Formats: sequence, structure tokens, C-alpha cells
Amino acid sequence: MRELLDAVGARTPAPGGGSAAAFATALAASLVEMATSFTRDDLVPQFHHAGEMRTRALELAEIELHAYEPVLEALRLPHDDPERAERVRAAQAEASQSPLEIARVAAELAELGAELARSGNPNLTGDAIAGALLAEAAAQAAARLVAINLTDGPTVDQAAELAERARAARAAALS
Repeated sequence: MRELLDAVGARTPAPGGGSAAAFATALAASLVEMATSFTRDDLVPQFHHAGEMRTRALELAEIELHAYEPVLEALRLPHDDPERAERVRAAQAEASQSPLEIARVAAELAELGAELARSGNPNLTGDAIAGALLAEAAAQAAARLVAINLTDGPTVDQAAELAERARAARAAALS
């Protein structure tokens, strides 16, 4: 864990916000997975895929380590290069795909955590809520990264919808 924190805090472009959001998503998934393991067996099937979501979040963290490199390469092109604007736009669109997926996974986890807080083992309510809150923060961060890369369009709208789902799940978890 210390190595991860040192890497995120280092003066390097990656890991950055996208990887951090993915790691937060993985941590949220671990909390939901743990709380699920103490939940009645008849409720477990609806929460069983938290472990798969943790694996996916870690895969996305790895993808994020290199996702922005093409954007940086395009930005280094001479300003008078006729292909520069299109290459930057295309690279930003591609770089937005992994944060969009992080937001999707995190929003789903926030919803799972909120549901688990309501219907899971009452002794693990705090862990389920912590998972929902971490997932919501990760979804918000990832959605914001998409919005930074792309000023408008359907991908930005999708990211905003995912962030709103996560916000609603947080509110439900805390109610």
C-alpha cells in the first residue's frame, strides 16, 4: 500500500487520478465483498459479483497507467501541424474510455453497497456504507476526468448519469 501511495504522490504523470479512482473502486468492492460474506445466504446472490468488480477495477487501474500517453504525445505535436487538433481530440476520446468504465463499475458498486447497508448483516452496515461512499467518490472523480477530456457529447452525458447514480446510492446508503 505504501508503494502505491508513493507512486501516486510522485512527480510523474501516472498513476494519477484515473488510477486512484480505480483503486478506490477496488477498495469499495472489497468492502462490499467482505460485508456480503457476513450476509444471509439467500441475499448473497445479488451481491456475489463484488469480487469480479474488484478484479475489473484493478484491470482498469493498470489501463489507466498508460491511457493518457497518446494525449501527451498529440499535445507535443507542433501547433502548426494540420493533424494536431484531430489527433488530440481522438486521443482524448480514447483516454476517456477507461474513466467512463471506472465510473460505471463504481456507480454499480455504490448501489450494491447502499442495498447491502439496507438489507445485509446489520453488524456490517458501516462497512457497506463505507464501500458505497468510496465507490461514489470514485465514480464522481472518474466522471469528472471524462468531462475534462471531452467538453461535450454522449460520453460526457453517460459519465454524468453514472455520477448521479452513485450520488443517489450514497444518499440511499446514508438514509
